[in-house]
Amino acid sequence: MLSVRPKIAELVFQLYGRSLHPELFEIYETRTIKRGEYEATVQITSAGHLVAWKVGGILLTEVAAAAHHPLPKKRRLMSHRLRGHREDQLDCRGGIRYEMSFSLEPANPARFLAYQKELTLQATRRGMLHQFDASGRLDTGALSYVNVESRDKVFRVQAFHTFPDDCAVLKLQSTFRLPASLKS
Repeated sequence: MLSVRPKIAELVFQLYGRSLHPELFEIYETRTIKRGEYEATVQITSAGHLVAWKVGGILLTEVAAAAHHPLPKKRRLMSHRLRGHREDQLDCRGGIRYEMSFSLEPANPARFLAYQKELTLQATRRGMLHQFDASGRLDTGALSYVNVESRDKVFRVQAFHTFPDDCAVLKLQSTFRLPASLKS
């Protein structure tokens, strides 16, 4: 089955205060982490990634997806086009804090290929990786690499998505933070 990533210009980052139906996405890799009071599911999808983080009655779902992807508007808490650099945060009930940042970085073809090689090497040691099929002017396909750091009160996701046709790397980091003492 051919798996090709959408163009970078078509992507958007969104955060929801609800779950998203898995059938909305083509999922390549999945990992579930349970730690302390929370549970998180991290997935690499055809357009980027999806993270569903749950503690008590709170569920936050972040997704990097194509803008034309049929995602709901109901309970969407944050939405940003994936261009340049951006930081944002959201305070939730019970003292829970969500923080995110992303940057889209262009590279020349030689640097881009070196970066792809570095990500592949990193993924052999830890994290999740999916290699997409080549679709354009470079012989290499896009990569999605996701690494998670799980602590009792902090869950951090670092995602790297490459776009060979645009010679660009999208770097995203999100942090789900519990307060010192969780209140429901």
